[in-house]
Amino acid sequence: MAESKTISDLVMEYFRRHPNEDLPMGPVVDWVTEEYLRSHPSPPRDPWRAIRKLHQEGKLVKVRKGVHRYDPERVEGVHLFDFPPEAKEAIFRRDSYRCVVCGKGIADGVEIHADHIKPKDRGGDNSVENGQTLCTQHNNIKKNYSQTEAGKRYFIRIYEKALASDDQNMIRFCKDVFDAYNRHGINGHIRRPNGR
Repeated sequence: MAESKTISDLVMEYFRRHPNEDLPMGPVVDWVTEEYLRSHPSPPRDPWRAIRKLHQEGKLVKVRKGVHRYDPERVEGVHLFDFPPEAKEAIFRRDSYRCVVCGKGIADGVEIHADHIKPKDRGGDNSVENGQTLCTQHNNIKKNYSQTEAGKRYFIRIYEKALASDDQNMIRFCKDVFDAYNRHGINGHIRRPNGR
């Protein structure tokens, strides 16, 4: 093993040896640890995290919890997963070079980013329609707090069911939850169903 190989290099090496196989994380981690210890005095730090990161980068497919697959044809397309320059410019221009959440942009001294509305690891593509402009703060909030995003979508579904059954108590509760999201500036890119 070359000493320069990182934990991620080793993880990918294992998956490349088993293309298109559904692999549980345990044996992968065992192999990576064994290989890593051939040239390092201590075991690798958190190979599980490396697997999850490779999945988020689109290099591994998550089959189900704890099981991943390397699909060579999919990885061929990973390099295309980042917005090409012309798409990024079109997104920024459409959004007037301002964060769609807080409205701040380059003119305010704020760095802006082209963000995938539907994340790459969930099948999102590089179309302009799947892009939005976010400032660094709201881009980080989206990345770090995806659970709150899932939670808001869940409450939107509850709200819609409550509307259908005319459950006024649940409707009020959901509105309070949406108000809390607004008050704290969380997940503003997901439009609340009652339009506020």
